[in-house]
Amino acid sequence: MYVDTHCHIIKQYYNNIDEVLDNASKAGVEKILICGYDLASNIEVLELAKKHDMVYAAIGFHPTDLDSFDFTFLEEHINDDKVVALGEIGLDYHYDNDIDTKKRQIDAFKKQIELALKHNKPVIIHSRDSIMDTYNVVSSYSNLRGSLHCYSGSLEMAKLFVEKGFLLGVGGVVTFKNAKIVKDVVKNIDLKYLLLETDSPYLAPVPHRGEVNTSAYIPIIAEMVASIKEIDISDVATTTTGNAYRLFDF
Repeated sequence: MYVDTHCHIIKQYYNNIDEVLDNASKAGVEKILICGYDLASNIEVLELAKKHDMVYAAIGFHPTDLDSFDFTFLEEHINDDKVVALGEIGLDYHYDNDIDTKKRQIDAFKKQIELALKHNKPVIIHSRDSIMDTYNVVSSYSNLRGSLHCYSGSLEMAKLFVEKGFLLGVGGVVTFKNAKIVKDVVKNIDLKYLLLETDSPYLAPVPHRGEVNTSAYIPIIAEMVASIKEIDISDVATTTTGNAYRLFDF
């Protein structure tokens, strides 16, 4: 059995959520963690977690969606039933890296981290073109736990995050032919530090690249991880699912 530890299966991207979840279950996915990123999506993931037994929620504000940042909402809902993490939060300098934008993102990132620590919740971190600032921020806190979603940094940085106790999310990118860095990370980081995710609807794995992604494709990602590490896919399923259960209070 598998866990999809990061996806966005919401109405904005899917008009058949019940079917998507059913197909995931048939593919062996037993838990799906749907992550909010702005106020509207956070509200929706809370509703989905209430409606579907296999769905759990993470709430947070993405660094590029801070116009709707509502800290009071997070405080009010962080301990709702089936909210197992604060996320997706972090830093993203891909489109805008001026000083003011960086400061605003870092301030929101820290504020959400501090709320997670206050309530003993793990964080799900987005980091794009910002890996060193991300590391510097998380390193300033003790007892912080969580995952680096869709990890795309170097092996050297991966080792530093793992030393801090963080887990690394592996998604469909690992199946891409040119994903040498991600494959190097998967090969050299112990399986006990890896999580499986889809980031649906984005980053569908080969042979579905370019299509709308879905949690039912988790076994494809697991198969590639098994191939890279030269182990049985059942070991990938068992270990990564165990990792997810240890990090998130399912």
